[in-house]
Amino acid sequence: MNLNTLNSILGPLENTPKMPVLFLGHGSPMNAIEDNQFVRGFRQISTEIEVPKAILVVSAHWETSGTRVTAMQNPPTIHDFGGFPKALFEVQYPAPGSPELAKEIHQTVQSMEVHLDEQWGLDHGAWTVIRHMYPEANIPVVQLSLDYRKSPREHYDLARELVKLREKGILIVGSGNVVHNLRMVHWQKLNEPYGYDWAIEANTKIKENILNGNHKDLINFRQLGRAFDLAIPTPEHYLPLLYTLGLQGKGEDVSLFNDEPLGGSLTMTSVKIG
Repeated sequence: MNLNTLNSILGPLENTPKMPVLFLGHGSPMNAIEDNQFVRGFRQISTEIEVPKAILVVSAHWETSGTRVTAMQNPPTIHDFGGFPKALFEVQYPAPGSPELAKEIHQTVQSMEVHLDEQWGLDHGAWTVIRHMYPEANIPVVQLSLDYRKSPREHYDLARELVKLREKGILIVGSGNVVHNLRMVHWQKLNEPYGYDWAIEANTKIKENILNGNHKDLINFRQLGRAFDLAIPTPEHYLPLLYTLGLQGKGEDVSLFNDEPLGGSLTMTSVKIG
């Protein structure tokens, strides 16, 4: 597929309706094969938006030195977890990739080099949620990595360079969890709505800032106190949220869904912008 074919797929910039942006709390890999309220939330949100021409996912589960984008034609389904039933490892999500979109991202980002990657594929931060939204696996999917050397502000600013993709029929999805502390999970309550006080406190403040458009505090989350230190002990599940927020336009509607705590120290809170 050449650049002219890419242009015919993505359409001219001025003629393409602006796509929404999502942050999806992906939770356990078991959501890939279960039918629960969160899976139903993923399915429902896909009915509320136009069918995308391609999907770009920023997943918590692909951290790299430098920024990379998957550029293969047929990305493999990565089972990057252990200790789950055989049925989960048997799931394949054979969505095509888009080397052309990867090149478009490479050319769009001017503040740094985005490396074209032929090795990764679709990790469970991507396919376990996308397969419920688009079960036919007929929409191209690419992933953008998280450079672990970058600050939260740098991740947010990188997202802002990708805004024009929204006007080319590209659905951009951040996939992680707002509150994610696996070391403190109450495993006996993993399948019921339960949150520790600090998890509820952090999640509530994050939601308030999202709805109020207070991105500054969300970027500077390390300055917000102990509840945030416990809720976000490592940043990789939180950073995809900053990509979603960085893509927000002035005056755009923001809504929340799947807004439940689990196991004390996790939340499934998800966000739709636009």
